Amino acid sequence: MSDNSPTLFTRIINREIPAEILYEDDQCIVINDIAPQAPVHMLVIPRKPIPRLVDATEQDRAILGHLLLVAGDVARTAGVDEAFRLVVNNGADAGQTVFHLHLHVLASKDGTQHFSEAKL
Repeated sequence: MSDNSPTLFTRIINREIPAEILYEDDQCIVINDIAPQAPVHMLVIPRKPIPRLVDATEQDRAILGHLLLVAGDVARTAGVDEAFRLVVNNGADAGQTVFHLHLHVLASKDGTQHFSEAKL
């Protein structure tokens, strides 16, 4: 994590790597995950490259709240606002593979996939 080179997500934000951007504003972008774990799998990514949630500071409070609001908005736009899972992986042992904070919005469009806390 001490590598100062731009993250994959920073390169997408800077348009160095192509991606279908579903939503963007001055604080974040939303893209589809390239390896989806559910029929709907979007990533909400802050423009500021915070490596992990635990690395966020008091100065990041507003952006963290904004990411949650955007996750709800894009879920609504995708038609999955009644049932979706929001996931943040913090660290490699938790499954984080890109060290640029991002929220996973996971859902089933047709209701065939159900999420259960018992399966966490």
